[in-house]
Amino acid sequence: QVQLVESGGGLVQPGGSLRLSCAASVSIVSSNVIGWYRQAPEKQRELVAAILRGGSTTYADSVKGRFTISRDNAKNTVYLQMNNLKSEDTAVYYCNAEGRILFTPYNSWGQGTQVTVSS
Repeated sequence: QVQLVESGGGLVQPGGSLRLSCAASVSIVSSNVIGWYRQAPEKQRELVAAILRGGSTTYADSVKGRFTISRDNAKNTVYLQMNNLKSEDTAVYYCNAEGRILFTPYNSWGQGTQVTVSS
């Protein structure tokens, strides 16, 4: 079982920045894709950003130019740098990783971290 632990959420004013971290219990090199999702109250969970094993990235249109996903393989950690935050970014942010360990597939979620953007 792959464990993911998110951190870095909090309360920030509009226009501010936060950096979320997702620490994995296994080498993230084993992951085919690691993504950040978010879920606002009464809304469906949505993909915010993802990074593939080869390093390519993808972003939701709503965060392009403001959010950056990156990975540090040595620390088994994926980051989400969030700049110019808006009230509509308020949500619980989750990390997800899909991959294989010794031919055994996994699809794991973290417990989530709350991001609140408010003045």
